[in-house]
Amino acid sequence: MAVIPWPLSHVSKPPAASARAPVAEDVAGMAAALIQSRQTILPKRLGTPGPNAAELAQILQAAAHAPDHGQLVPWRFVLVPDASRPMLAGVFAQALLERDPAATPEQAEQAREKAYRSPVLLLAVVDAERGDAEIDLAERTVSAGCAVQNMLLMATAQGFGSALTSGKALKAASLRALFQLAPSEQALCFISIGTVQSRKAARARPAAGAYVSTLDAERGVVPGF
Repeated sequence: MAVIPWPLSHVSKPPAASARAPVAEDVAGMAAALIQSRQTILPKRLGTPGPNAAELAQILQAAAHAPDHGQLVPWRFVLVPDASRPMLAGVFAQALLERDPAATPEQAEQAREKAYRSPVLLLAVVDAERGDAEIDLAERTVSAGCAVQNMLLMATAQGFGSALTSGKALKAASLRALFQLAPSEQALCFISIGTVQSRKAARARPAAGAYVSTLDAERGVVPGF
């Protein structure tokens, strides 16, 4: 893997001011292209092959570079290999029937089938109490989200598609038992990774001005930046 020189020179400097300016501009362009190319691909549209062992290790290692106040590592990931999918399928069906005893056999089977989608399946878990108790759950969850995004971007860089899925089953007692979650832990989402079989057209993204405002010393909070 190529090593990016660090610190990078600010891209606004003229080339004559620093030999590293072109490098910084190239890296910024690559980062923008990578971020903009990430797209949610539904798990049912993710097929084989999935990441090999080395690629998966690279994806998982990317999580370690998430912001983490206090170096708590307040999150973890549980891989669900093929041999364990039937157990997860059973939990999905059980969780559905617990929520809706009137669910039909067809609906239960649909719930079970979700466990078999995508070659790589992981559960993201956040811990509300690990380490410094003064660091609250919101900060820990933000850190977990950053770790997940790092993984999604690495998978995208490797050429794979990915998705995050949630649902009411994440709170089911049977799922908590299966993944051996501690009382202080919450299941955040499932992460699916695989080869894209089909995709929808990229959706329009909002411009930054639509969600950014500025705290003005005289006018208060005003739109834009």
